[in-house]
Amino acid sequence: MSNFFRRDDTATADRAVSRAELTSRGEALAEALRSGAGRLPADQVAQTEELLRKVDSRTSIAGSRTVVVLAGATGSGKSSLFNALVAEPVSRIGARRPTTSVPSAAIWGDEPSGELLDWLKVGARHQVPPTARRAESLDGLVLLDLPDFDSRVAAHRAEADRVIGLADVFIWVTDPQKYADAVLHDDYLKRLAGHNTVTLVVLNQIDRLTRPQVAACVDDLHRLLAADGLADATIIPTSAARGIGVDDVAGTIAAIVQERNAAEQRLLADLRGQARTLLAGVAPDEPALHRSDDAKLNEALARAAGVPAVVSAVERDYRMQSVRHGGWPFTRWVHQLRPAPLRRLGLDKVGGMTRSEAKRALGRSSMPPPTPAARAAVDLATRKVGQAASEGLPAPWADAVQDAATPSDRHLHDALDQAVLGTQLRERTPIWWTVVSVLQWIFAAAVIVGVLWLVLLAALGFGQIHVSAPTWIGIPIPLWLVVGGVLAGLLLALLSRWFAARGARRRAAHADRRLRKAVAGVAAEQIHEPVARVLREHRHTREALESAAA
Repeated sequence: MSNFFRRDDTATADRAVSRAELTSRGEALAEALRSGAGRLPADQVAQTEELLRKVDSRTSIAGSRTVVVLAGATGSGKSSLFNALVAEPVSRIGARRPTTSVPSAAIWGDEPSGELLDWLKVGARHQVPPTARRAESLDGLVLLDLPDFDSRVAAHRAEADRVIGLADVFIWVTDPQKYADAVLHDDYLKRLAGHNTVTLVVLNQIDRLTRPQVAACVDDLHRLLAADGLADATIIPTSAARGIGVDDVAGTIAAIVQERNAAEQRLLADLRGQARTLLAGVAPDEPALHRSDDAKLNEALARAAGVPAVVSAVERDYRMQSVRHGGWPFTRWVHQLRPAPLRRLGLDKVGGMTRSEAKRALGRSSMPPPTPAARAAVDLATRKVGQAASEGLPAPWADAVQDAATPSDRHLHDALDQAVLGTQLRERTPIWWTVVSVLQWIFAAAVIVGVLWLVLLAALGFGQIHVSAPTWIGIPIPLWLVVGGVLAGLLLALLSRWFAARGARRRAAHADRRLRKAVAGVAAEQIHEPVARVLREHRHTREALESAAA
């Protein structure tokens, strides 16, 4: 009668799972734990680590035995089914309250099972004789009768849970009164979603129902199993007391045992299920970063680094240097009294240094610290970068991104100061400075010669020694030298100021580009790279989990 209620499936005909595949998925899970360390749920990480240890232990045990557990609630008849499958009264059935206190094992076949049973910590062992019924078809089976999972004794429940966690195949024995029990579905079956190939449900005690009632119970149980994530699990109606359906159960077990792949199937389902659980701790993809946020961040950092002030100092420094080279020699000394703008900022001796050289330089620049407004702008810009880079990520990953995007103020300010120190602000001396300087000294020399000549002539005249100075166009040459030298010097000084203004703007523009590039490097090193590192770790974790869950 029970064949009518069996599903038409290919559970035992699914592809075989190799040890290499288990190893590959286990390594993917372990890699996900490494890359997601501290950012995946701690309880799930602990469960995954325990699972990986279980996989290593189970796959290291020699042999190809299949461990099948009979699990059920009190009074469901699992011990009776156990004895019916063994064809001997191995499992003791309580007289007043049917209950099992410790796991009992029935072993078919000659393959050694001591190591496996020691790992399972099952002491009660019964070797089924080779002459027993079904001995040949069940060769390689280790059948366990467990304590009731709804036992009032906590130790019994804990023992049942422990062995269920280690078994290869689950046979859930229930009855028409308890098949919808919340403990069975919520505490066990839902946790085994995806384990269809190693899950069998036995609806026992059908001798108490009519055939239509059995069909109705089976249909309802199918519905409940589908809700648990076990839509393809096999359901077999039985009556262990009357021997109805026991052969169907034995035949299904035999088909699974003969595949010699149930352990791998169960472990694969465990690994995939755990990976899918951990996938809830990562986002389906990484956020896309917005370039507009980068531009705002670079601008805020540039202001915090004092780039506008440095650029202004570069421009003024160029003008001052131009005046010193192209100004009238008789008034240049006035400009020597003014401190050079770059020197005031402590940036006059680091031109041409690399950043590493600047970091080794003694002390720091004399740049003033960022203003409160500049600091606030940097905080706002870094928060926006962090928010954009963490959009859609689970809280632990989002927090990690935000932390990466907001380095400490002191550390960031030091990095910006070193970036400014390491930026070349002065370039080669313009050729026109040398040309103008030489011309100015020539004009100055003409003035000096002319003045001295005129003084000499005046002194000779004062001594009533009459000496006539040569003239040109009726004007004495010495006077030409003095007036011409002064006018030419002043005109050249004015011309050099015009050249200096244009050159200063170009020099300032070059310095601005270099400084902003250096500041962008700080942003990349101190903010973008740490953020990108967290996102790479997230992607690596997600891809590893997807690989393990596939």
